Amino acid sequence: MPILRLKDIREMPLKEREKKIAELRVELIRLRTMVAAGGTVDNPARIREIRKTIAQILTIENEGLITNVRSKR
Repeated sequence: MPILRLKDIREMPLKEREKKIAELRVELIRLRTMVAAGGTVDNPARIREIRKTIAQILTIENEGLITNVRSKR
């Protein structure tokens, strides 16, 4: 199950997206640290989900930047 759906990400304001990326990055670092220390993670697939969600948010932000640049020309 995805952490966030694309529709939800697109509807978020920019500040909320930035806040969500920061939260996800902190969680990703925590999970990676647990794995590196030899600990077990409850849901190893969560790491992949987090990485994918961060990439989706950044992609949507970049799409917005590209359309803003094109509209200014």
